[in-house]
Amino acid sequence: MARVVWAWLLVLLSWALCSAESEPLFGHVYDAVSGTRLANVSIWTEGDQNSSQTDGSFSVTSDSGTLIVRKPGYQPVQVQDMAPLHIDLQPIIPKALYLSYWAADSRDRRDKILELLEQTGMNALVIDIKSTRGDIAYTSHLPVPRKIGALRARTLKDLSQFLADLKQHGIYTIARIAVFKDSKLAMKRPDLAIKDPAGEVWTDREEIAWTDPFLQQVRDYNIDVAEEVAGLGFDEIQFDYIRFPARSDLLFSKANTGENRVAAINLFLNQVKKRLAPYPVMTAANIFGYICWKPKDQKIGQRLVDMGNYVDYLSPMLYPSGFPHGIPGYKIPVKHNYEVIAHSLNRAVKLSGLDPVRFRPWLQAFRDYAFDRRSYRATDIHAQINASDASGSSGWMLWNASSRFSLSGLQQNLSYGELQLADVSPKPGDEAVVTHSDALESGPPAL
Repeated sequence: MARVVWAWLLVLLSWALCSAESEPLFGHVYDAVSGTRLANVSIWTEGDQNSSQTDGSFSVTSDSGTLIVRKPGYQPVQVQDMAPLHIDLQPIIPKALYLSYWAADSRDRRDKILELLEQTGMNALVIDIKSTRGDIAYTSHLPVPRKIGALRARTLKDLSQFLADLKQHGIYTIARIAVFKDSKLAMKRPDLAIKDPAGEVWTDREEIAWTDPFLQQVRDYNIDVAEEVAGLGFDEIQFDYIRFPARSDLLFSKANTGENRVAAINLFLNQVKKRLAPYPVMTAANIFGYICWKPKDQKIGQRLVDMGNYVDYLSPMLYPSGFPHGIPGYKIPVKHNYEVIAHSLNRAVKLSGLDPVRFRPWLQAFRDYAFDRRSYRATDIHAQINASDASGSSGWMLWNASSRFSLSGLQQNLSYGELQLADVSPKPGDEAVVTHSDALESGPPAL
């Protein structure tokens, strides 16, 4: 009898301890501006994860009392409180310039970028944190960057102060991490590198080596960097070169098939999603423009219908110069800036089944290199911006590899969103989109 009593006491004690550690948290999530209740908001806490219902309500069981609250189109937040909770999410539509790895080393260039953001009414900055050569811009405390020499050319030694200054100016901060294109790791660890047919470390046209996406050690290194960066206070982490080189003659640790490539990219993004879940940070993946048009991976491992399951935003690089084979109805894209952006985003929404807010495109702010070498001026840039805005995307980002932007090149007499162009966005059932896109299969995208 005594043994039975002690057994019941142990059960009750265990239940009491679990109850004390796991507190039920419930409440509602609202748009901070309109006051409307928000559905499909991701609520993460240690030990549980859920989404808000159509009326904005949610319920989770927390082991820590800390919630990470995310929804595309809104600023992520970390909440520490007890139920009931009234959570307001601030809507954000990033309109971003790009600060390159080496431009960040110049205080004058940084100051000019901030001045341009203020003068043009833009509100976001994409900052290179890990370059395609594998350099790390900040003082990382991870062991691998130091071992491979990735910290020798740090351009953001004052990153904490720089982020604080950006926050003070209300700038949404996006950390760009180049993933598999990484000379530092590939050259220091040839066993982790992509090889040429002779078994030597392969380099691309820029003489930059790549790491093998099939290898968990490669994925772990980049995930470790992403987690460290997430803890620095960025609003979003953007993964670039999250792909394979489009070559059939390279050697990998695994068979270079379409399904294997797609599985490797999806695995990486899924592992990132799990590792970054405890941080109030959004995630994004840069994708090739032609990926918006085709269901297959185009030899690079990016399949649109899959990638949206693992990141908050997909950022197609919709540079008109980046469509050397044209798009349906437009053989020379640089003559049709608005149309290229509008049709590509519409196609991406149809192909993926995602809400338009899940896309934030890169737009062209540099001289054409594929057709007639034309300069891109304010009218060309605004045409792209208006197409992106009309599509309902979550903002846009302007790419110039050297971060050379000018007020005259960005500013028109009309402010952003007021340049009224003809509505050429594709409509449901548009033959040019639904059937003629098959013509693109005759030529691979230029990579």
